[in-house]
Amino acid sequence: MMKNVAISACLLGEKCRYDATDNRDEALLKKLQGMELIPFCPEDAAFGTPRPTMDLIRTKEGDRAFSNVSGEDLSAPVIAYATAFFESHPELDLFIGKDRSPSCGVCSARVYDEEKNLLSSKEPGLMAKEAIKRKIHCIDAEDFRGSV
Repeated sequence: MMKNVAISACLLGEKCRYDATDNRDEALLKKLQGMELIPFCPEDAAFGTPRPTMDLIRTKEGDRAFSNVSGEDLSAPVIAYATAFFESHPELDLFIGKDRSPSCGVCSARVYDEEKNLLSSKEPGLMAKEAIKRKIHCIDAEDFRGSV
């Protein structure tokens, strides 16, 4: 049976990273042969490419994504994209996120306090958090590559 896999678009070779490059992962793609791959990139959709980087900051309202240039809270468009993506793809069997991404990292995103002190490097990014909430099986790309 074919699996429906949501996958960070940069892993497929789309130049949608903040610096307009990609993270194409041939070993990962080889392991995914025969599966239906559904690319996503909330940051590219919300802010375009290239774009300033962002970090997850733990606030009273929870973990939020803030621009490293303007200091603006960028969470709302990322969460809106994630919600719309999952609502339009209810058939997903698996979510593969780009490790360490503040949007797509499953259990490897870094979270800082408001003074930019690292609190954890094992947190879900904003889109991954939405996938987890929806009980979709989620894994970081580097973990999937090593486990299959």
